[in-house]
Amino acid sequence: MVSEQEVQIIAAELAEATANRSKAETEVNWTEIRAAFDGIVDRQEKQLGSVIKEGEILTNLSDNRVMWVRFNVPEKRYFEFMALWGHNKKGPQIELDDATIELLLASGSKFKHSPGKLVTIEGKFNRETGNISMRADFPNPEGLLRHGQTGTILIHRKLKNALVIPQRATFEILDKRYVYVIGEDEVVHQRLITIEQEMDDIFVVKSGLEESDKIVLEGNRQVHDGEKSEYEFRKSVDALKNQKNHAE
Repeated sequence: MVSEQEVQIIAAELAEATANRSKAETEVNWTEIRAAFDGIVDRQEKQLGSVIKEGEILTNLSDNRVMWVRFNVPEKRYFEFMALWGHNKKGPQIELDDATIELLLASGSKFKHSPGKLVTIEGKFNRETGNISMRADFPNPEGLLRHGQTGTILIHRKLKNALVIPQRATFEILDKRYVYVIGEDEVVHQRLITIEQEMDDIFVVKSGLEESDKIVLEGNRQVHDGEKSEYEFRKSVDALKNQKNHAE
């Protein structure tokens, strides 16, 4: 038989032991580091057996399921893009109706999870470069993209009802660009044209030509303004089928 006082003392000792055990389990759990998400672990800053002080970094964990790609755009292109995207102010997500953003990797190949989505545009231009920074997001399920990589952003857009001609059909005099146009009388006339867009091997003509005009595609050096010429007519589909950029 024991007294009530002894029972209370033993109960207090049991409660203290239980509390110490709970504290020890908590401290053991602190030695386990669990990531809040799946990602890529950087190099280990501390090795096994090292003394860790409060605030020291053991490693870095990167969540690269979606990669942020930042790129700079000149002021002229910025206004073109904003006109294309219709000054969308409904939210941070800008919808691209007639444009796609692709990522060209340093290896020269296109990132297969293109197109990306334009998400943010910075609030001001860089005074030194005249550029503004934009950000596009690309899904990265395989983890191919890593932080700090470089690449090239390709922005494609559809031009509707555009007049397109091969670059080799044009020639320059000083800072102006011309083509030779063949009239109904088979006489060649030099025509000044204005270029709206320039791509690898084609020009998008802003003014100076009509759909019905016949231009000299090959042999610009063999013809002269005001001369009558003999020619073989080729349809526009045949003239453009071997170009790098597709046109319908």
